[in-house]
Amino acid sequence: MPFNILMPALSPTMEKGNLARWLKKEGDKVKPGDVLAEIETDKATMEVEAIDEGVLAKIVVPEGTADVPVNNVIGLIAGEGEDAKPVAIKTVLAREKTPDVPTATLAAAPALNGDISPRTFASPLARRIAKESGFDLASITGSGPHGRIVERDVRAVLAHLPAAAPAQDTKTPSVLLPAPPNELIRKNFAPGSFEEIPHDSMRKTIARRLVEASRTIPHFYLTTDCNLDALMSLREAINAAAPVDKDATPAYRISVNDFIVKALALALIRVPDANVTWTETTMLKHKHADVGVAVAIPGGLITPIVRAAETKSLSLISNEMRDFAARARARKLRPEEYEGGSSTVSNLGMFGTKSFSAIINPPQATVLAVGAAKHRIIVKEGSPAVATMMSVTLSCDHRAVDGVLGANLLAAFKDLIEKPAGMLV
Repeated sequence: MPFNILMPALSPTMEKGNLARWLKKEGDKVKPGDVLAEIETDKATMEVEAIDEGVLAKIVVPEGTADVPVNNVIGLIAGEGEDAKPVAIKTVLAREKTPDVPTATLAAAPALNGDISPRTFASPLARRIAKESGFDLASITGSGPHGRIVERDVRAVLAHLPAAAPAQDTKTPSVLLPAPPNELIRKNFAPGSFEEIPHDSMRKTIARRLVEASRTIPHFYLTTDCNLDALMSLREAINAAAPVDKDATPAYRISVNDFIVKALALALIRVPDANVTWTETTMLKHKHADVGVAVAIPGGLITPIVRAAETKSLSLISNEMRDFAARARARKLRPEEYEGGSSTVSNLGMFGTKSFSAIINPPQATVLAVGAAKHRIIVKEGSPAVATMMSVTLSCDHRAVDGVLGANLLAAFKDLIEKPAGMLV
């Protein structure tokens, strides 16, 4: 019997993906492990492999199709001599049928917090929309695979609900104003004076996550200056001692950023109460320091994570980051390589930026914004002196990291950066 090829969920939060291209044609024989298609998410390009032997009998979703929901059928594999046409037609009709009426009536007393029972199966997006709208998902019959509640089910119910009158608060005016519609924005600029570039999936995801982070995480910021004179001298000595191969290529080349990653990881271990993640019911206190590093790629950025960075040598961190950066720009990172993490380093120093404040990357509780290393006049033993200084700003989630705790973390980082030999033992 023919079986379905489904749009895979490449990460726990993935709702949709773009089917970039098919690597097999209808009628091609396939075996387990063969790459059938490439799927693009907002962060990476992944491959869909065959899990059984047979023939690619039907391509349901053509290549180049954007925003294909997770678990939708994208193709069919049949055994030798099997007729997949009736199944394929049935599948296409199922994909194209969109519910235009609510699949169920709302409960008489909807839940005010959007919570659902443990036996209700729903996509993360459906859960979020229900929570924001304030009704109980348990009252909806899902149209997704195995009765799973998906976005379109929630949207269908919302479309048939009467609009709720906004609550009026005469004491505290609202500070969250709705964004002006596209046409109103365009009217501010002369026709022909701009080019319209549609948002790709990465830009949409970045926008959504940053708005969510800035609105829901209570940020506060701590800034300090670090003297890099000792670090620069140590870095020069380490790089000079790097072994070379027959082509005179050094085995590693340590950057200032590699020291920063290592120092932040060790600081998180020194101040374990800051090495945490906030959840609504518990605090997750991490045993290792998994440090993300923001990497700019065309159209946005991604934060590959150096796992257990406190245990790794500077040369290993350097080579790992070089590999991450290359694969990030090619969108070849796996989800487990950029999701989670204890904290993140965002370094704009190479662009000459003196200092800045970064927005926390959920679910992390801190992010370290790093400025440029520059010569400055400082006071040393009562006299003016020239030193290589670097400004860093730590953004903290006040729910998880209080002011004193954040200050202790930043002080530990500064101590490690200014006494870098301690990171080698």
